[in-house]
Amino acid sequence: MNSNNSERISAGALVCVLLVTLVWGVNFLVIKIGVQDVPPLFLVALRFAFSAFPAVFFVRRPNVSWTKLAAYGLLLGVGEFGMLFIAIKLGAPTGVSSIVMQSQVFFTALLAAFAFKEHIRTHSIAGMILAGIGLAIFIVPSLRGGSSAIALLPLSMILLSALFWAAANLVAQRMPGANGLSLMVWSSLFSPLPLLLLSWIFERDYLSAAVRGFSLVSLGSLAYLVILSTLFGYGVWNQMIMKQGAKRIAPFSLLVPVFGVAASALFMNEPLTPVSVSASLCILAGLAVHVRGAYAKPKGAAPR
Repeated sequence: MNSNNSERISAGALVCVLLVTLVWGVNFLVIKIGVQDVPPLFLVALRFAFSAFPAVFFVRRPNVSWTKLAAYGLLLGVGEFGMLFIAIKLGAPTGVSSIVMQSQVFFTALLAAFAFKEHIRTHSIAGMILAGIGLAIFIVPSLRGGSSAIALLPLSMILLSALFWAAANLVAQRMPGANGLSLMVWSSLFSPLPLLLLSWIFERDYLSAAVRGFSLVSLGSLAYLVILSTLFGYGVWNQMIMKQGAKRIAPFSLLVPVFGVAASALFMNEPLTPVSVSASLCILAGLAVHVRGAYAKPKGAAPR
């Protein structure tokens, strides 16, 4: 049976996806460190430039159209990460950002249902409701201007970033024959130039100082973003989506805020408030419902 049609998630896929979520949880902390000295759009441009070069000379181009490669690269690089880096630069707390980004799960399921007529199973709906409650626990204080709130501009940019991530998930699902790493490397070709242009328009006053002051800390942040978060993280993530399907893999990103909040509290001294703890617990419960349903045998299924 094709794994994309199976409701079960293999143990190997589970381990890979969990490792990626750990890398991505810490990624928010690394972004916060990186944008302290380097303008956000310029840092994203460097991230994708070094994700493409020199790897593009050694990794075979995936057997997919240039249009799909360009769409994925623009959605991921310019859309998702352009918005996310700016939001964090504007003051969005890293732990909070990692939580709000998980609205991509809802966007992925809804876009898949709308564009591809994919059926959303009951356990997925229940999991999304629980996770939605978790997101609401955090977002409502922002709308009311409470002490645990994040400013509406960075909050809106994070939600837009999540929408771009969901769209990128669906583009990846439409490329089932592509290798995850090669897709990441070759699609990264399309991100740097638009990002550099946007950086020149909006960040030109800060670029020369950023280049002169590029430190070992900045270099370390860039290396993490390129090697671990982009090449390893998205290479594995794309491969899992192609094999298992976006609906099954995307909800695992709900673990990212758990690691993100923990890393932020440990290394950035961001407080573990009742809001962040209760929101994370609801999100984790939503993931548990989704995973339990994915492992459950459908009614009437023949024993194996």
